[in-house]
Amino acid sequence: LKFLDQAREEAITWYSGVPTMHQTILLRAKRQAGIAEDLGLRLIRSSSASLPPAVFEELNDVFGCPVIEAYGMTEAAHQMTSNPLANGKQKAGCVGIVTSPDVCIMDSGGNQLDGDVEGEVCIRGDNVTPGYENNPSANETSFTNGWFRTGDQGFFDADGYLKITGRLKEIINRGGEKISPLEVDNVLMEHPDIQQVVTFAVADRMLGEDIGAAVVLRDGAEMDASDLRAYAETHLAKFKIPKHVRFLDEIPKGATGKLQRIGLAAKLGLED
Repeated sequence: LKFLDQAREEAITWYSGVPTMHQTILLRAKRQAGIAEDLGLRLIRSSSASLPPAVFEELNDVFGCPVIEAYGMTEAAHQMTSNPLANGKQKAGCVGIVTSPDVCIMDSGGNQLDGDVEGEVCIRGDNVTPGYENNPSANETSFTNGWFRTGDQGFFDADGYLKITGRLKEIINRGGEKISPLEVDNVLMEHPDIQQVVTFAVADRMLGEDIGAAVVLRDGAEMDASDLRAYAETHLAKFKIPKHVRFLDEIPKGATGKLQRIGLAAKLGLED
């Protein structure tokens, strides 16, 4: 809550955070007139979870500096890709170009995919872990032909920028239709009354899984589930529209500030 005041006092030139932190900072910046201009930030960095394009644009507008989204993980000594710093070289919804290890897209059979074909993001290099200590079963499933399987789904665009489309274990299987919750998040985040949203799987007797959405509205905004679904219908295929909608003051987060999709349905009382 004191971040903006402390940032001004210390004359910081940039900061790094996860998307939920950026959303909170934006909310505070709008309540403290002039503080964004006073900071004069050189850049803002985002990592650890996909940054919704709507938040990317809002950060850029409010703070007037490049927003650098990057992608990394502990198993790769952190950073693997990053958007360039140069003005105009950042792409909303992308985690940038390869910076350190080799990165490829692979199918479930271990075949490398070309172009804009979606698959699992895999990495290899001197900075990538050779394996997990005393965990042979994890090593067997995590490596294919020397490549470490990240568990993230994505593809490279024509300019060589990597776009993450979700975590494989978080993909919602609605009666055989595979739905990326990140795609639904990004669409709903474009609504001007929505401050934060996380889409997640809810167990369903007939379909196996259906779609849930936890939503935080902006200050003073009003919306109900039918309003949200009506908006979604104009931007998403019918099978991607959330069936279960919960409006919250705050969405539960993990210890690192990340939104937690897995287990959220149970926390919200939508399943046992």
